[in-house]
Amino acid sequence: MSTDAVARSAGGNGTAAGTADGTAAGTVTGPATDRTAADSAAGQTPRPADSAAGWSLRPATPADVETVAELKVAVMRADLERLGRYDDHRARQRVRDGFSQKHTSLITVGSDVAGSVTFRPADDGSRVLEHFYLAHRHQGRGLGTAVLRSLLARADEEGVTTRLIVLQGSGARRLYERHGFTVESEDPIDVFMIRPPALSGAGLPSKG
Repeated sequence: MSTDAVARSAGGNGTAAGTADGTAAGTVTGPATDRTAADSAAGQTPRPADSAAGWSLRPATPADVETVAELKVAVMRADLERLGRYDDHRARQRVRDGFSQKHTSLITVGSDVAGSVTFRPADDGSRVLEHFYLAHRHQGRGLGTAVLRSLLARADEEGVTTRLIVLQGSGARRLYERHGFTVESEDPIDVFMIRPPALSGAGLPSKG
């Protein structure tokens, strides 16, 4: 995605997702999600829609910090360069400095690491979605939407607000808006978004 997307802060700090108790709980799996006909409409050869089938969240290990850093650089470089904010060393170091193993999961499809996500508790009781990165080969296939829906469903069950940061001009903003996020504030680099918990499942777009 840009669910691919990812949310991040000035200087390239990413944003992510977590479990009902705020930790990267055991494996969470998601069902297949139909992809749109966007590729066909654009005259492109449709890609397999298997990224959203059989995905799972694996709790992060200490060694996964470098995997998350690599994902961040690969996914966010173009947007950070567009904003004049890209610095390879700084981008990786910010991941290392802020890595929360307890609240981070790797997104896997079969044996392939497809991305990462962090969902950590904030001091005010809300959840912060960050370091939400999908490898390019898994973008545009419904995987980001499937993972996001799963995380937001947990936030709704807990009755907590979710916050994230997305770069100005990022296509990820549209995804988040479709899932109930609104702009809380913004600056020339970042857009700060917020989503209150939905009532009785309201607020999540239908799968159809």
